Amino acid sequence: MSDLITVQGIVLSAQPVGEYDKRIVLLTRERGKISAFAKGARRQNSPFMAAVNPFVFGNFTLYEGRSSYNLNQVTVTHHFVELAARQPGVYYGYYFLELADYFGREGTDEKNMMNLLYLTVKALLNPEIDDRLVRCIFELRTMTEQGLMPELFRCVNCGEEIAGKENLFFSQEAHGILDGDCLKKASPGEARTARRISPAALYTMQYIVSSPMTKLYSFTVTDEVLWELERHIQPYVAGNTDKKFKSLQILEVMM
Repeated sequence: MSDLITVQGIVLSAQPVGEYDKRIVLLTRERGKISAFAKGARRQNSPFMAAVNPFVFGNFTLYEGRSSYNLNQVTVTHHFVELAARQPGVYYGYYFLELADYFGREGTDEKNMMNLLYLTVKALLNPEIDDRLVRCIFELRTMTEQGLMPELFRCVNCGEEIAGKENLFFSQEAHGILDGDCLKKASPGEARTARRISPAALYTMQYIVSSPMTKLYSFTVTDEVLWELERHIQPYVAGNTDKKFKSLQILEVMM
């Protein structure tokens, strides 16, 4: 057996392998996204049985095999088993794991994404916060953490600060805000994807991308602002990813 390593991580997905084993994908603080085999995890008396499921946070002790890691021991810090009973919250959760998996890479520092996932799953269990708002916050902050933050503080065309300005537009193609004058000079693609954005929606998006992570789920918005956030953020995420997320497709059917 090679040297053991211990990583702090979250289980993004788990798939059965053979009759008794599982293959899990972990997002870890120390080694980024990695996969590992949990031998015997599907046996009734396996110590891994409850620890190798999606949403499990913990410390995973591994050893390297020829083609992947193998699980040696797990110390679970959070199970979040109660999320399974929340509908449609659990599918939002699966979508968030899928999005984190999409952007995850081996050998990268995933501390921020791990913290974001932890706080987001907790938010899904908070009845005071609409799951749709949780989705908007997670999506936009994920784009920010992945270096895909839209420009929300200056006009993307002229570079002028937009504080105090009216007649502002969010353009998917331009990756941010255009003021009214610059919209007239925008390219056809930028103009076509531009949608007027209200001061309340703009402020909320600015808060999401810039606030401390622990403050992300500390507010609510009106139905009108929530609808507007969805109209801006969801197409932006779709335009910056090239995958059909299974959990998102299920959510769309449920909603």
